[in-house]
Amino acid sequence: MKTTHTNTKYIEWLSAQTMHKNSIDWLSDLEFMKNEQLFFDDLVKSYTLQLIDSKHFTKSKTIIDTLSKLQKKTDLLIKYVKNHRNDLKIMVDGIDQLKEEADYKNEHRRLIVEINGFIKEYRVLKTSLFGLIKTIKKEEKQKRLIDKT
Repeated sequence: MKTTHTNTKYIEWLSAQTMHKNSIDWLSDLEFMKNEQLFFDDLVKSYTLQLIDSKHFTKSKTIIDTLSKLQKKTDLLIKYVKNHRNDLKIMVDGIDQLKEEADYKNEHRRLIVEINGFIKEYRVLKTSLFGLIKTIKKEEKQKRLIDKT
């Protein structure tokens, strides 16, 4: 007897209010990240000489390249979420548009996955950047202590 494998997909029912709240939360998070990225840019500028030091160069270049990519992706996601939020009228206009409503819900589910992945990637970047700056600051402190003695 052969068994057949079925891929069961559990889909949470999303109300228009839930999707609207998700969109607002995403925009808030993305706008905060965008402002935080400006801080990161200033931080990188403040430590440019130390970051281009030969022992930190490859790691800092990777982090700075990732920061640049994430800045572009943040801007794209902000625009996309704003459009997605504005398209919510399909769900609440009182007109039955089954295909458009299903497409909107599918797009919302796709956005959930994409934004959660983006947030994870962003956190990894933050951890790497702060770890590198922390290492640089420790090295500077050790150099000052050695120079004083």
